Formats: sequence, structure tokens, C-alpha cells
Amino acid sequence: MSFWKKETKPPVHTAPADDSGVGTAADVDEVMKKYDRESNTRVWEGTPKILVKGLMILFSVYSILVTLVFSTWLPEVKLTTFLAWVLVIGYLNFPARKGSVKVNHMPWYDIVIMVLGAGSFLYYTFHAQEIIKLSLRTAKNNFLLAIAVIGVLALIELCRRSVGLPILCVVGALLVYTFSQVQWRIAIYNLFYTTTGVMNTPINVCSKYIVVFIIFGAFLERTGIAQFFINLANAVAGSSAGGPAKVAVISSALCGMVSGSSVGNTVTTGSVTIPMMKKTGYQGEFAGAVEAAASTGGQIMPPIMGAAAFLMAEYLGVPYGTVALTAILPAVLYFTGIYIAVHLEARKLGLKGIPKDELPKLSVLMKKIYLLAPLVVLVALVSMNLKTMQFSAAVAILVTIIVGFIGNLTSAVAASRAGGSFGGTLGHSLISHESDAESISIFKILDALEAGGKGTITVAVACAMAGIVAGCITVTGLASKLITAIVSVSAGHMMIALVLTMLCCIVLGMGVPTTANYCIMAATCAPILMNPAIGVVPMAAHFFVFYFGIVADITPPVALAAYAGSAIAKAPPMKTAINATKLAIAAFIVPYIFAMNPAMLLVNVDNPLQVVQIVVTALIGLFGVAAALNGFLYKKINLLFRLGLIAGGLCMMVPGDLTDVIGLVVVCGIVFFQRAAAKRVSA
Repeated sequence: MSFWKKETKPPVHTAPADDSGVGTAADVDEVMKKYDRESNTRVWEGTPKILVKGLMILFSVYSILVTLVFSTWLPEVKLTTFLAWVLVIGYLNFPARKGSVKVNHMPWYDIVIMVLGAGSFLYYTFHAQEIIKLSLRTAKNNFLLAIAVIGVLALIELCRRSVGLPILCVVGALLVYTFSQVQWRIAIYNLFYTTTGVMNTPINVCSKYIVVFIIFGAFLERTGIAQFFINLANAVAGSSAGGPAKVAVISSALCGMVSGSSVGNTVTTGSVTIPMMKKTGYQGEFAGAVEAAASTGGQIMPPIMGAAAFLMAEYLGVPYGTVALTAILPAVLYFTGIYIAVHLEARKLGLKGIPKDELPKLSVLMKKIYLLAPLVVLVALVSMNLKTMQFSAAVAILVTIIVGFIGNLTSAVAASRAGGSFGGTLGHSLISHESDAESISIFKILDALEAGGKGTITVAVACAMAGIVAGCITVTGLASKLITAIVSVSAGHMMIALVLTMLCCIVLGMGVPTTANYCIMAATCAPILMNPAIGVVPMAAHFFVFYFGIVADITPPVALAAYAGSAIAKAPPMKTAINATKLAIAAFIVPYIFAMNPAMLLVNVDNPLQVVQIVVTALIGLFGVAAALNGFLYKKINLLFRLGLIAGGLCMMVPGDLTDVIGLVVVCGIVFFQRAAAKRVSA
């Protein structure tokens, strides 16, 4: 779950209803509700709907004002108020059970939990000074401990409703362990009243930065940028062999910067690309896998990388721009790996592209290049470090509104040329409920603020749970025990430690949203690799655990993005997940490269040519592995050559000139042999 949160019902571009995939907005909405828990919300109509919407709009406005104007508040005051807001709007949106669609209905027990939970945090808000002075004596006050228990339980229940059970399994196991190791009063005090628990780094970053960027993402979606990305991808790659699959890779990479939710991105762009891929000739399980693998890559796509970019900057104590720059090469390799795989599949099946006369014209799309202005302004401001990140996001929101107004002006000019009224058209578009996709209106602004508030709920709750995880680890000293265990088993060998850490990350990351996922990995697994006995540099260690945490979205058995893709493609879920794992093979290889040679992350670079060599050899290596997994190059590859390509490809990814030369000889030798054999057959 990333901070570019999707709306509960994302904008959907539907394909004709046939057996090639999901064909209606209702079908897509059903897929979202099945695989994306945050899409299961209460149904409000009439006055209650206006009141709930008003509360979420107020929350968004409040969040922007706190980050910009009232940032000097005590952390205990700011964070408890923020969490009280989250509990109120959270329980107003999420019912106790999935599929609860009774209109304008909220059970009495939900109201009680909401009031008591929010009240617990508000009590802390208004008595923060006294509680801080009490310090550890708070643990002896039964009333204060009861408030703490109520507040934590209310958050846990909201997490169950909005995020799901996997993260609660991790939290529950750690809580049981904590209470078995630490006196329960001390444990509760640390988890609720100090900054080592619920109010740890994740929720602090969420309230300080992430919430403003969620709101920015909601505004950005209303400029029609997602459709612009899809059209741009079609114009660039739609006509090539197997074009729709390449369009899926490119558009999902671009849209991932806006949505950041693996499942949401899979469903939104997949409702367009998956039916197109099936119509071209791809199997359903392959089409769903392409979309899932590419959409999951949105989590690692700079400049944003979901909330992880901001959290990583906070954990490592480096500027945000450094993290975004560091992420570029690994992300390029990831998406290049998927692109190579879909190209080889298209060649194997003899698939064609989309006829050029059916594709958007690049010259026409370039007239809408101004839609990228908010992203350009945002990246420029945060990279230059002239202002705070939250101020940069606020400026980007204003730029988004201006971009939308350009859409209004364009529509008004077109209307006046057609004989209509310029002023009348402009005025109508500014107050219309249904303005053009690229125009702005008062109602769109309010909708964006509402969507921003709603999108914050799951991210904030996940951050709070990650804080509890970090708190349990800190209080019990579990991190040092894990480090000791893995260092002991690996005997100080980096490769063994990396493999063991990878397995920990994949297990701990199953079903856990991106934000909480990274926080858990940063607290538990990254310190293992940074131990002097292992010797991975901090930046590489954090990227390593982050990559292997998020691939759980496409790795069986908990592969929610892949399962969502299979539902749209009407294909077997497990086959889709296995295909997605094969397509995303770069995500399982690239982290080892930068862990052993951080020059790929632009860290400890002695010579720029060193970076070039790493990237080139990694690309050739990825090509070899992708071809081996696909089983086709110029013709079908036999088993011996497939094993050779895997071995050669992996050799090229291991740092060292000798391994590079061996890998290059093996991969190029097999490629030339296959080409010559294919020519002989065709002759």
C-alpha cells in the first residue's frame, strides 16, 4: 500500500465485454473489492454521504495546514490528533465485514469503538504535557494504561478492516513475544506513550510528508494523466511485435508513479491492457502476469517509489533526492527485464502489434505534455532541497489545479470556435459535476480532497502497525538476536546472509502494504546486512530488503497483484502468479548485484565507466536468463542451452571481470548458434 493511494473506485477505461477479460466497470469494481481490501467501504447516500465526505475533506485540509503552518506542535500532540482523525474517518468508511453494503448503516458497536479509540488519542492530545512529565510513572497508572490499550486495540481492528490480516499476524506474533519478555505495563507504556511504538518514525513520516503527497496524487489523477500515460505507451510501443504487452509494461511503470498500489494499478491499467493482450494472442495467464509484474514495479519506480522514498530518506538520514537518484538504475533493469520477456514471448508466438492507424498520434499527445508539469515541478523542488518536501507537494497541488484550468481554457476555446460561448463554457466547466477528464472544477477539487483523506486511512494504519512492530523489536532486543542468528548461520559469508535475509523478507512481506512492508524490513532485516560481519553498505541493505519485501505481491502463495490480474484475464490464479514471478526475475537478481557491488546504486563509485560496465553486463545477463526462462530465442532452445544461458547470465551479474567475460562468451555464443540454426531451418 503506497502513498499515491488509489481512490476506492479508480477511474476505469473499460474494454468491450467479451471473453477476453473483464468488460464492465462493475466487473472491475468487483475485482478491486475481492483483492484490494480498502475497496470494501460503507455505502453512504444523501445527507450522511455529504457529512462523511465533508469530514474527509476537512481532514485533508487539516493535514495540509498542520504540515505547513502548525509543524511546530509537539510530536505527541500532532501525532495523536492525526491518529484520532484517522480512527474517525476510518470507522466511518470501513465496515466490520467485507461485502457489508447496507446503505447509511453503521452498527452501534462500530460507533462505540470509533468514539473510544479516537477519544483515547485525544485524551493524550489534551494531556500531553502532564503525561510526558510523568514519564515511566505512566506505567503505574491504571487509567492511563486502559486508555493505551483501547487506543491500540482500536487501531488493530481498523487495520483488520482496511489493510487485512497478514500484517496483523506479524504484529500479533511480536506482541505475544514482547509480553513474554517484558513486563506488560512497561510494554504498553512504550507502545502507546513513547515514540518507540505507535508514534514511531513511520507514522511521523506519514503525518509529516506522506499525507500531503497522497492528496497530491488524488489531484493528479483528476488531470487525466493516467490515460495520457496509456496513450503515450501505445504511441511508443503499440505497433511493435506483441505491442499491447509492451504498452502494459510502459504504462504500468508510468502509472505506478501516480497510483503506487500494486493491486490498484493492476486493475486500473489492466482493465485496458489485459483484454488487448489476449486479443493479440497472449495466453490469459501471461497477460495477467505481465500487468501484475509491471504494476508491482511501480513501487520501485523513481522518483517517488511510494512512501518508501521518504521513509528511506528518514531512516538513512540522506536527502530525498539521493534516494530517488539511487533507485533509477535498478528500476530500469527491472522493467527492461520484463520488456525483454514479453518481446521474446511475442516472437515465439509470432504476434503482431496494433495497426498504426488505430494508435494515438505522438504529435497530438505532445500537445498535452503540460500534464506532466506537476510531476516535473515536484521533482525539481524536492531535488533542489530549497523548501521542505511538504511545501513542495503543496506547490505541486497548486500546479495541478493550474494544469486542470488549462484544460478548461482549451475546452472553452474549442467551444467558441464552434460558435459557442467562451465565457459560458468556461464557467460551466468550473462548476460542473462532470467536467472533461483534463479539466478542473470545484467538485473535482472537493473529490480530490475526499479521495486524499480516504487514501490516507490505510497508509496511516499500516504505518501505525509498523510502529508497533518496530516498538516490539526495540523493547525486546529482537533485532540483535536475529542479527546474531543469521551471522552465525552464514559464518560471515555475504551470499549466504543475503539468501537468508531474502527468505525472511519474502515471508514477512506477504500481504503487507508497501509502506508498512518497508518499515518492517528496515527494522528487522536491514540491520542484519549492515552488520560489519556481512558488510553490505546501508543504502544497498535498505534497497535489498525493500525489493524482496514488495515482490510478495507477485510471489505465491500470497500474490494479490497476480491474483487480481488473473481475475481480469479470467485465467488460473496460480499459473498467473508463477508467470509473474518469472517475468519479474530481475527483482530477484538485481538486489544481489547492488548488494555485492553498490556502484549500481551510485554508491562508492570510483569511475563512471564502472557503472556503465555493471549496467551493460547486467542487461546482457538479464537477457540470457529471460531467454532461458522463455525457452525461445530465434527458435526453440533445448534444455542444455537454457541451462547455459542461465549460468552465463548469472555469471555476468556477479561482480568481476573474469565472470563477465565467461558469461559474455556463453550468452553470445548460444545466441549466435541459435541464430545460425534458425537461418539454416528457414533456408
